[in-house]
Amino acid sequence: MRKTTALRAAAAATAALLTATACSSQRGKDGQDAAAGGACKGQQTTGITDKTIKLGGIYPLSGPASAYGTISKGVAAYFKYVNDKGGIDGRKVQFVVRDDGYQPPKAVEEARRLVEQEKVFAVFQTLGTPSTAAVWDYLNQQKVPQPFVATGASAWGTDDKHPWTIGWQPNYVAEARVYAKYLKDEKPKARVAVLYQNDDFGKDLLGGFKKAVAGSGVKVVAEESYEVTDPSVSAQMTTLARSKADVLLDVTTPKFGSQALAADAKNTVWNPLHIVNNVASSVAVLQPVGLKNVQGVVSATYFKDPADPQWDDDADMKTYKEALHKYAPDADPGNQFNAYGWAVAASLHKALDAMKCPTREGLRDAVRNLKNVKVGLLLPGVTMSTGHGDAFPLETMQLMRFKGERWQLFGRPVDTRKEFGPLAK
Repeated sequence: MRKTTALRAAAAATAALLTATACSSQRGKDGQDAAAGGACKGQQTTGITDKTIKLGGIYPLSGPASAYGTISKGVAAYFKYVNDKGGIDGRKVQFVVRDDGYQPPKAVEEARRLVEQEKVFAVFQTLGTPSTAAVWDYLNQQKVPQPFVATGASAWGTDDKHPWTIGWQPNYVAEARVYAKYLKDEKPKARVAVLYQNDDFGKDLLGGFKKAVAGSGVKVVAEESYEVTDPSVSAQMTTLARSKADVLLDVTTPKFGSQALAADAKNTVWNPLHIVNNVASSVAVLQPVGLKNVQGVVSATYFKDPADPQWDDDADMKTYKEALHKYAPDADPGNQFNAYGWAVAASLHKALDAMKCPTREGLRDAVRNLKNVKVGLLLPGVTMSTGHGDAFPLETMQLMRFKGERWQLFGRPVDTRKEFGPLAK
């Protein structure tokens, strides 16, 4: 696996923590973790009983990426909905949410609290590549499942030293491949300027894009990065405009996605095709810019847009909207991040149902043995599949273009497994 700067930094930052907690699972009788019997003898049952499952989630409820915090509302609404229907295999879900402010050291602190104090069954959803990289060594050492992390970094599927961690959404390299294919087909001589976040998230998507266009007429002619602590990206956008590129690839998180879109709209001299990555494509990101100013922007997705009227009569969409109104009345059903939360929670439900043993080991194995699993809010043709040598649950995406007041799908779903082959470790 490629060792990136941020992952190395995260490992260094948590080295002392891991040393301090290396023996924490060997407790005395009063604090000993529970273990299963019978066919599942010796496996961990901490956080799960015949009646309950306790899950923890770490989100940026505050800070520069706080727009993602609402995902936790979609997740919580799903579990409340399921609990009212009897739970998951008769077990009611307890979902404990922690705020890390999109700060890796805080994510480590919250992961420890969830594992050592709350004693959760799994840390379901750590949001962001930096935060996830900061905690995965700890969680894997403690043998705590870290399923369906809210980040598309390719490391979660190519690394073989962290079996307790797995992603969910299409990885950033797969997403980059979809944009590369689109440009090679539609603008084969495109000159591309790239704005990207200076961490594993931004570098992963940019690197995947460069590899996917290598040898073609599509060329990256300018690159500008930003730090998540930067107040704005206006200077970077001014520099990119000087390149006179005819495509802008926008690899940003929501706050900076809005800024980049606004800067693009303000510059009437430079009018590139603007491609914004999926994680900054929510209408909530576009609205502050003015929807009239984002017409024609392109992105890609894998789940149903709750603002798209084509799903108004879809049974799963109706259930989602009704449940969100009931269980999270302050959350906007039309916000894609809330729909994302519902979809990923429903995906975990499927994995929990598939466990051969109701144990941490059972969940670890279940998420790595998914076979064309359908989830209600995923697009038609998009299913979850994992197996030996493939730890990427979702790898199919479809392009979409913003028109009027919403995104509109176009083209066909692209299964990047079939189209481009597996990602190299």
